[in-house]
Amino acid sequence: MKVSDALTAFNIAKRDAEILLLHCLGRTNRAWLFAHDTDDLAVEDLKHYSALCRARELGVPLAYLTGYREFWSLELAVTPDVLIPRPETEHLVEWAIERVEAIAAASLLDLGTGSGAIALACKAAKPKLQVTACDVSEPALAVAEKNARNLDLPIELTVSNWFSAFGDRAWSIIVANPPYVARTDEHLLQGDVRFEPTIALTDGSDGLTDIRRIITQAPQYLTKDGWLLIEHGYDQASDVRGIFRAHGFRDVSLRHDLAGRPRVTGGCLR
Repeated sequence: MKVSDALTAFNIAKRDAEILLLHCLGRTNRAWLFAHDTDDLAVEDLKHYSALCRARELGVPLAYLTGYREFWSLELAVTPDVLIPRPETEHLVEWAIERVEAIAAASLLDLGTGSGAIALACKAAKPKLQVTACDVSEPALAVAEKNARNLDLPIELTVSNWFSAFGDRAWSIIVANPPYVARTDEHLLQGDVRFEPTIALTDGSDGLTDIRRIITQAPQYLTKDGWLLIEHGYDQASDVRGIFRAHGFRDVSLRHDLAGRPRVTGGCLR
């Protein structure tokens, strides 16, 4: 089969087909596909490509098929054990970096790190920053460890159910992108999230259970004037702000994503 025929042989978006074919060929330059559109594909390449396209037809996310996703200009390995990093989470990273720059000898804890996206982005931006990242899932931590090693970004990785492993330790900045989708939300049955780990998407309740737990416990693990930053759903901003204020946080404020939707709430422990 020729390159041009392969790109239209399956019922998937053309851009998806291009990405998958380039991945199978070990290439990254899209222009190659047009310059070699009459080339015949090797049998093994075609077999691999066909399998990936059939999986894509079933809805399997591109990131799981190629094994990576770019985040904060970092190429991160991803597997079905971790949530696929999303652009809106970069707003959490931006805010965390702002706080790092405002705090002398800052340290950062990333709760529920998954692929390590937030922790590694912060470390890449601020190489001297002391970064700790945790996850309750050992397979997820293995992915984060692989990414830290591949990117040569040394961070501390720990198995922990939120704060359970940390005793009397404290950080100046704590960040989290916890499961915040309600158990009954129809979006859990749509698109990429159908294939992502349920534990990373929903708390099995109203979408605020883990957020409440983190905000309630965070004061024990923050230094004086430390900051807690949490990503949440667009319709949860008011509830999250109330929980922050009820637990002694000051300067509680909100950041929006590029679509103008409420996305990250943060507050300072004074």
